[in-house]
Amino acid sequence: QVQLVESGGGLVQPGGSLRLSCAASGTIFSINAMAWYRQAPGKQRELVAVIGSEGATNYRDSVKGRFTISRDDAKKMVYLQMNSLKPEDTAVYYCNAAIRSSNFRAPNGYWGQGTQVTVSS
Repeated sequence: QVQLVESGGGLVQPGGSLRLSCAASGTIFSINAMAWYRQAPGKQRELVAVIGSEGATNYRDSVKGRFTISRDDAKKMVYLQMNSLKPEDTAVYYCNAAIRSSNFRAPNGYWGQGTQVTVSS
């Protein structure tokens, strides 16, 4: 079984920074793309940033220049550095990863339980 566990959320003032972490554990042969999504109250879950297995990244327009996604494959971790936070960044942030449990199986998508980020003065 595979688990993703996020950490690092919290309350921060506008203009502040937070760093989210996500640790993958369990039966893991390889990890393909890893991503961060977020869901604000009353809104649909949206993709924030994604990083491929080779390190290529992509961001939604509203976070470009402020957020940075990175990964450490040796530790099976993905991170989201969030700077210049705005009240509209307030949401539950979810980690997502495409993980293969063996060389003979296609990757499956897994989700973490989410971590709350609140940007408020």
